[in-house]
Amino acid sequence: MDEAVLRARALELWNQGAAFHLQGDFQSAIILYNQSIELHPTAEAHTYRGWAYRYLGRIDDAIAECMRAIELDPSFGNPYNDIGAYLVARGEADAAIDWFDKAKRAPRYEPRHFPYINLARLYADKGMMVRAIAEIEGALRLQPDDPACLEMLERLRTTLN
Repeated sequence: MDEAVLRARALELWNQGAAFHLQGDFQSAIILYNQSIELHPTAEAHTYRGWAYRYLGRIDDAIAECMRAIELDPSFGNPYNDIGAYLVARGEADAAIDWFDKAKRAPRYEPRHFPYINLARLYADKGMMVRAIAEIEGALRLQPDDPACLEMLERLRTTLN
């Protein structure tokens, strides 16, 4: 089969998997991600398979999938952010900071403001409110009307008074 056809079919399977994923059917999603990867490995399919693994409590597998996604496409920011989130979930917040920073710098990443939000939460949890505020302000520069960011900024500013 032609490379473009394989890629198109792989992305179609990935999209089908994502639909199951969003419905909370992670097993069906993983099956479709597997089929997608078998046809034509993509950073997206590996990242989403990792995300599904995370929901099944398989954090080490989730991180491994994100590492594979980065190998395939270092410009794709989602796996960097996801690794950071998985490390935070494992109680390794300090190790997560570098991953969130890498996500912020990735050329191809949507929603671009997520790593800023994650860093803001991390810094707030560490009691570093000024740094948390700087991160949430960075998120708001990218997504000015995000209600969760606006609320978080207000909460953070309140802690300084």
